[in-house]
Amino acid sequence: MDDILAQLDRVDYKQFVLAFSCIVYVFEQYLNYRQHTRYLMPKRPSELADIVSEDDFKKAQAYNYEKSRFAFVEGLYKQVETVLMLYYDALPKIWNASGEILLKVSGYGSEYEILQSLVFLTLFSLISTVTQMPFSLYSTFVVEQRHGFNNQTLGLYFADLVKSQLVMAVFMFPFMSAFLWIIKSTGDNFYFYVWLIVIVFQLFIITVYPTYIQPLFNKLTPMEQGELRTRIEELAARIHFPLKKLYVIDGSKRSGHSNAYFYGFGKNKHIVLYDTLIDHSNTDEICAVLAHELGHWKMGHTLKLLAVNQVYLLTIFWLFSFFIHNRQLYQDFGFTTMPTLIGFLLFQFIYSPVESVIGFLQHVYQRKNEYEADAYALKLGYASTLRSALIKLSVKNLGGFNVDPWYSAWNHSHPSLVERLKALGIAPTQDKPITVQDKKEL
Repeated sequence: MDDILAQLDRVDYKQFVLAFSCIVYVFEQYLNYRQHTRYLMPKRPSELADIVSEDDFKKAQAYNYEKSRFAFVEGLYKQVETVLMLYYDALPKIWNASGEILLKVSGYGSEYEILQSLVFLTLFSLISTVTQMPFSLYSTFVVEQRHGFNNQTLGLYFADLVKSQLVMAVFMFPFMSAFLWIIKSTGDNFYFYVWLIVIVFQLFIITVYPTYIQPLFNKLTPMEQGELRTRIEELAARIHFPLKKLYVIDGSKRSGHSNAYFYGFGKNKHIVLYDTLIDHSNTDEICAVLAHELGHWKMGHTLKLLAVNQVYLLTIFWLFSFFIHNRQLYQDFGFTTMPTLIGFLLFQFIYSPVESVIGFLQHVYQRKNEYEADAYALKLGYASTLRSALIKLSVKNLGGFNVDPWYSAWNHSHPSLVERLKALGIAPTQDKPITVQDKKEL
């Protein structure tokens, strides 16, 4: 280990991070450009002729073109911000400012590192929120509004923002305090104990989120008795899914996009449908979408992904143990002290090359799971209805029908619509392409 640490001391960490950050930015902008050119194509490709009408294809092209153009501006700003922040040592300035605030407010000095770390997190979060707010507002109230998706008011937007910050403080302050205390108290093997507390925290959040956090933002209403509820309960019973509760969430309160998901531990599973999904799909199509989601459960995708992520987290904390006491790392970024939180933040910067590769591999794995879940829904007899449901969701959400394969592989955890339909081997229907006017029946 001493040889490894000696090698690490000879690295110019700031130059490494700046160089790799720019390389990744250029690479991702190249992929974005490849996809952007797809949105400039005025004619519908022949492979989409039986999937989407010419009119709806143009609407999707216009929506995604505007999002893509805006993403170039936002991406450039974020890259410039990151480079300037690192080059001009903004992080140590924020750290020092947090120490001054702590001293003035409480009288505690820098020896109270955990308290100063919490003040640093608060300052850093506020700065990030302020700098990203113009882009968030433009995306919500210009791009999404222009294409008919935004249902938020400015009041609701800022109310959500305030509640999000408060929830973050309530849960993150105790967690980060414990996180930092364990690292400082358990010696060189801290990575194992930190990993355990992260697992506990994740399970805690999963448990309390539906009951205490989500109601702060959305209303969940038990689904009324009727054909849809009966069909969903029959589907769950058919595959022995331990369904306990079935909810409808008021997603339309904020957006016209639709979704469905399930959550819960063991034999206490809940299914949640967005009201927009119910409004835009018929009963068979909703069951087909749920059959796909339940396919993830049946094949253990959720638990497998959770297990893989836990091993990955343990690996990250173990690797961090090689850097936590590396004085050169802190000095290269302008720090004269070695705060634990700062060390972990800087480690994430230098770990980013591996993170990029891991992210791509995760997408490969998740895309495989998506194909398997689609195939499972097909085995349950939802062939044509799965096809119509996937198409209708894409049409209603103005999904990117014309997708560049390189861009999709790097950025998306889900295959494109065309890729999914090809993998299923579902023959095209002889009917007209589905349009946004098709509501309850094809």
